[in-house]
Amino acid sequence: MSSLSMRPCGDFRTSYKQDNTIFETKTIRWFTAVIIVAACAVPFVFDAYYLTLFIQVSYLGIAALGLNILVGFTGQISLGHGAFFGFGAFASAWLNTQFSIPVVLTIPLAGFLTMAVGMMFGMPAARIKGLYLAIATLAAQFILEDFFARADWFSGGSAGSMAEPVTLFGFAFDSDESFFYIALFALVFMYIWGCNLMRSRDGRAFVAVRDHYLSAEIMGVKLNKYRLLSFGISSFYAGIGGALYAHYLGYVSAEGFTLMMSVQFLAMVIIGGLGSINGTLMGCVFMVLLPEFLAGGVGLVKMTEWGNTPMITDGLAYIKEMAIGLVIILFLIFEPEGLAHRWQQVKNYWKFYPFAY
Repeated sequence: MSSLSMRPCGDFRTSYKQDNTIFETKTIRWFTAVIIVAACAVPFVFDAYYLTLFIQVSYLGIAALGLNILVGFTGQISLGHGAFFGFGAFASAWLNTQFSIPVVLTIPLAGFLTMAVGMMFGMPAARIKGLYLAIATLAAQFILEDFFARADWFSGGSAGSMAEPVTLFGFAFDSDESFFYIALFALVFMYIWGCNLMRSRDGRAFVAVRDHYLSAEIMGVKLNKYRLLSFGISSFYAGIGGALYAHYLGYVSAEGFTLMMSVQFLAMVIIGGLGSINGTLMGCVFMVLLPEFLAGGVGLVKMTEWGNTPMITDGLAYIKEMAIGLVIILFLIFEPEGLAHRWQQVKNYWKFYPFAY
């Protein structure tokens, strides 16, 4: 019952085209349009602090969607997504500084470069699965980390690399208010593209590979091709997210793209819901806001007499890391289908109210 569609009675489909529409109902289509238009007014309503949070959600959400395409839709696993995110960041800065390519063009080019690197690692990984695949992608994480530290010509080595702001027709998007629109456009574009991808032949092949690879192969789906393609698309999304991250901060350092970042991307996917595009964004928002709530909670505890101790006040960073692990465990136990499933249950409750079943 909880998985029933929210399509109203009488709204039935008479063609495959109607059945493959992005928005299930007209209400959802108009609701989405209103949210996007309302989001354009955010810089006029909220201050720089909230704009920073939204921009974080944008570039992390794009990269997390790429990982969900790989993990949630294709059934593969990757523990090196943080490294691909970092490669996109360095690649965009490198293309801009070394070849004087405008930043507007280096962002998609960085995505394609990261896609090539991801497919290079994906070629051997496409023939294995399970624990072996996890170890192979973990190796990609450490190889790229070492590459960032040693390749001074590409990443600047230990000194890092500077990244110029996005410029378009002579206007520099170098403030939070202006970069917000770049992040919003990229987020909407990449998510609509992701929705369309899942409705295409390739998207259905990804799901077939995930659900039962033997049946998919019998139906004519080429397993290695689609496993490799999912690695490439996942890396492309990571590269776009990383490039936005670089040009927003203006500086890229290899220290930020560790295994912990890859675990955070996995946490976003698990918490949001495997195989759910909307859930990916929910999981990303949850993970971005979690440290803020923890910092607020520690601030309240510090105001008490018993809570103002060095173990709590100096250990906020450790509390954040422990909280990420704890949240993943709790979601796996109590809500394994993520926030997307919970949201679906809430909608179904209001649809069938006052009937419980």
